[in-house]
Parts: sequence; C-alpha cells; structure tokens
Amino acid sequence: MHIETLKIFCDLADLCSFSKTAEHHLLSQSAISQQLAQLELAHKCQLVDRKKRPIELTKEGRLLYKAARDMLDRYEQLKSELAAVKSSAGERINVAAIYSIGMHTLPDYVKTIMVSYPNVNVHIEYLSANRIYELVLSGDIDIGLVAVPKRDKRLEVYEFENEPLVLACSPTHPLSREPQVDIHQLQFERFIAFEKNVPTRTWIDSILERYNIVVRPVMEFDNVETVKRAVEINSGISILPQPAILQEVGSETIKAIPFLNENFVRPTGIIVRKGKILGQAGRYFIELLRKKAK
Repeated sequence: MHIETLKIFCDLADLCSFSKTAEHHLLSQSAISQQLAQLELAHKCQLVDRKKRPIELTKEGRLLYKAARDMLDRYEQLKSELAAVKSSAGERINVAAIYSIGMHTLPDYVKTIMVSYPNVNVHIEYLSANRIYELVLSGDIDIGLVAVPKRDKRLEVYEFENEPLVLACSPTHPLSREPQVDIHQLQFERFIAFEKNVPTRTWIDSILERYNIVVRPVMEFDNVETVKRAVEINSGISILPQPAILQEVGSETIKAIPFLNENFVRPTGIIVRKGKILGQAGRYFIELLRKKAK
C-alpha cells in the first residue's frame, strides 16, 4: 500500500463521493475506482458499499479507515520530526497568508523575527483561504494566517488581530465628506464585494443582513488589492479592514470612514496542523503573533 492510496481512501470515506474525491486529488473517477479496487483486492474484502447513495463504508472499510487515518497522522508526524532534525542546519518557516494580512499586517512581525533569528529563512506565500487550509493540513505550510478562521478538529486555531472594518470610498463619493456614517446610509449603494467563496464576504454579508441593509454588488473580486482599485476609480463603495487601506488613505486615493453604529471588526486567526513539530524559531513566531494579538 502507498501513502497516496491511503489518503485517497480516507478522503473517499470522508467525502462519500467518487466525483468529489477525484476533484480533490485532480484525478479521474476511474482512477479513484481503480485505487479502491486495488485495496479491496489486496485485503480480499469489500471496503465500500457502492449501491448506497451517498456511498458508505462496510465493516471492513471502517476498520481500514481507522487504521489508515492513524498511519497517515503518524506519517505526517514523522515528516514534521524529520523536518525539525534538518532545521538544525538552518531553520525555514513556511508561512501562508491571505493577501490583506500578508501584505499589510505581517511585514512588521517578519521584521521582528528576523532580528531575533537572523539565520532563519521565513518563506511567505500569499494565497486564498481555501488553499491555505489545504496546505496547512497537508503539512506543506507550517503556519497559516486567515480571516474569519473556521474550526477543524485537525487544526490548532489561535486568535490573531481583530481588524476594524470601515467604509471605503473614493474621495469623490458623496459619503466621503462624512466624519462617520450610519450603516443605513449604504442602502442600495453600488458595492464592490469579495467573491462569495471568500470568508470575509460571508462575514460582511452577515453584518449587512443584521441591519437589514441591501447593497447593489456591481463587482466581485477574490482579493483586497483589486477591490481597492475599483473603489479608487469610484466604481462603488466597499467595507474593508482598515489595515489594508492605510497606504491609500495616506495618499488620499481612498477615504476610510468609521461607522457610528458599532465597532465592526473582522476576526483573523493563526492555523497550525495538530501535531505539527516546529523548530524554536517557528514556535517563537507563533507566540509573537499571539502575544501581539492579545
């Protein structure tokens, strides 16, 4: 048995779908079926009841799933331990952050750790939230930074910064002259939104829904940088985390206006795979992030 085969089997058991498992592993459904058939041939038993929808594991399948999950967890722990041994020759911390955190909040923290650990290589990638969760769980990324973190039994989730949310608009927009805005003033305004699969979009939508506000989304983007560009040319207004627009506010291309209703914030979090073994610098980096957040 290969590790990848066990991963495919466990994902098939979790997703209860050949098509979803194939999509997750970038394989065809036929390839997934062949992997399952090889496992069943090797153990001389049926592991999945294919007649049921969604599919279900047989008694033998449940036994294999439990054992396979234990083996995969131990294998990930082994990889972490081997990586920790190698790190004695020069530690590398692989960090992935969503664009707004990585570009606007994280740099100061990176400077701090580089002063304390000048020989450590801090590698940072800017990725979507879904990709960050995937890479942290696979062990390819040590530390992830995301907005509106979701709970997962396979992850350690720590609070990071609560970022103030403000109205962002062009200096030529009528609301730009207001020192504060009532959220009800956003009713039916042209709105630059995040795409629907972005957690911040769900968070902002919940705020608007709580106040019974209906906006008119005219553009949707998957990252804050593109949202800002649309706001700058007055294509619409938006609600954005204040740290992400400090540069534009300073250059007076975007106005940031606080809300008078309440102090709206966007929670952010640090995610690490459970059982992940980090070197001394990696542990220090997490503590640094958590301490500053508090």
